Amino acid sequence: MPTPPRSPRSTAAARRRPQPPAPRRAPRRPAPPERRPRWGMRAVTTLSVVVLASAGIGHAVMTSLDADITRVDPFKDMKNRPQAGHGMNILLVGTDGREKISKEERHKYRLGGAPCHCTDTIMIVHISEDRERASVVSLPRDSYAVTPSHVDRVSGKRHNGHPLKLNAAYAEGGPQLTVRTVESMTKVKIDHYLEVDFTSFMKTVDVVGGVPICTADPLKDSYTGLNLPAGRHTLAGGQALQFVRARHVDGASDLGRMKRQQRFMAALVDRLTSSGILLNPMKFRDVTRAVLGSVRADKGFGTDEMLDLGRAMRNFSPSSSEFTTVPIGRMGYAVKGVGSTLKWDAEKSERLFHALRHDQPLSVHRSRGAARIVPVAPQQIRVQVENGTRTAGLGRRVDAALASTGFRTTKAPVNSATRDARRTIVAHDPRWDRSAKSLAAALPGSELRPVKGLGPTLKVIAGADFERVRKVRAEDPGQGEFGVVRGDEVACS
Repeated sequence: MPTPPRSPRSTAAARRRPQPPAPRRAPRRPAPPERRPRWGMRAVTTLSVVVLASAGIGHAVMTSLDADITRVDPFKDMKNRPQAGHGMNILLVGTDGREKISKEERHKYRLGGAPCHCTDTIMIVHISEDRERASVVSLPRDSYAVTPSHVDRVSGKRHNGHPLKLNAAYAEGGPQLTVRTVESMTKVKIDHYLEVDFTSFMKTVDVVGGVPICTADPLKDSYTGLNLPAGRHTLAGGQALQFVRARHVDGASDLGRMKRQQRFMAALVDRLTSSGILLNPMKFRDVTRAVLGSVRADKGFGTDEMLDLGRAMRNFSPSSSEFTTVPIGRMGYAVKGVGSTLKWDAEKSERLFHALRHDQPLSVHRSRGAARIVPVAPQQIRVQVENGTRTAGLGRRVDAALASTGFRTTKAPVNSATRDARRTIVAHDPRWDRSAKSLAAALPGSELRPVKGLGPTLKVIAGADFERVRKVRAEDPGQGEFGVVRGDEVACS
């Protein structure tokens, strides 16, 4: 019911009543400038939260992108497949596709020559059933494989099973023979197939603003044109392609390249999950368009599956991902008519794929604290400790501290010839300078001193400035029987 208006009499009476004294007011300050309500920012933030909370990255956005994906049917008429396990297994295949890149870029990034129509990279990506872990297993392209019987996609002739290198299965029978061969070798049922070429890779890296990579050593490969000094770099699409394709950086060839690919994937996950891209539907749409614009996928990998992965990615961090390469039992395994191949270690690889089939993590997480990355692992460095002061027991304390962080000390510290060292010294033969730098990194403030002819055992002369030994770790911290690394162990810290 509306409130009736006051009568003039009652209003006048109120004016005649004695009023209490007004409270003493503080001196007036200049009014702050008027703040405009940030409704635009709030609306965008709210929209992002609502969209992501309800549908991961937006059903309408992903439905529109679904139509742009080129479809293949790698599972057509497949029989006697492995039993399905828990979680989701995606066969991620990287193909050549250099014919889609401009002539200028092919020249700049050393992509000359004809495309090979084969797989450059093969990985099984396992997403755990609880969507909180991703396990990535690289399958070397030179792996010794035996194909099931199949029809050659070029000649149309039927072939019985025969040996070949794993990457050649794609050339003979396309995605279907690739999937069948991988399932036959691993006994892991593949749920989805994704095929990415050079173009989609480069576009993805560019649209996220580049990917940070850290390296303790310079990386140079004349074949791809890669030339990275030691340190931290943000790689754009073309340079990132050089990084993941390089095979002549060291003697590890294809195995070394796969480790760099794993490091790059960990860095890309870190970039996606830490930059806010997944919290911005429009930015995520741009990233997804870059990826899916030149991707081929199986017919079952549609909107719902992409949304499922989008929800999982929201909770991902570098520590949620783990990377390894299938264990190799024999390098340079010669096969008539095929050439030199890599033969898997039958027992170790079976245990690895058993873990994937049963949705088990490949490694136990180990907290590494704030360990500094060094070029040589402490376990490979032998150290003789000398006490360069008159402080009793300092040599034993330094020896024990180095040993506890992984260095191979002699466990027999001695007194130095001179006992007035103010600064801790790392004496080393110049031929072992990388080991010396790794040891010096563990001794903050120490001085490197080259001594010709000292040999492989490094010498630490503990000075009065010694306080502690800092934890260090190698750039490639593979652990366990499968050499597994986690994303937070290989991404830039």
